[in-house]
Amino acid sequence: QVQLVESGGGLVQAGGSLRLSCKASGIRFRINVMGWFRQNPGKQRELVARITSLGTPTDADSVKGRFAISRDNAENTVTMQLNSQEVDDTGVYYCSAYDDCGDYWGQGTQVTVSS
Repeated sequence: QVQLVESGGGLVQAGGSLRLSCKASGIRFRINVMGWFRQNPGKQRELVARITSLGTPTDADSVKGRFAISRDNAENTVTMQLNSQEVDDTGVYYCSAYDDCGDYWGQGTQVTVSS
């Protein structure tokens, strides 16, 4: 069973930066896509950014130009740099991974952006 452990959340002022990291373990098959989703109370979980095993990223429109996702296939980690943060970036950020058997989720890490 694939396990994902996130780190790097916290409190930051608007305009500031954070870096989120996620490490996968228990891997049996190649992880095709890794990414980050965000959720706030009463709202659906939404895609923030994802990256394929070949390094092709996809970013949500709301974070383009501000967030950057990267991946280390050898270490089975995905990292996202959050720059120029806005209050609307607040939420619980979940790491996700997909392989040929299914999808996996981390426990989530809170990011709070204050005005």
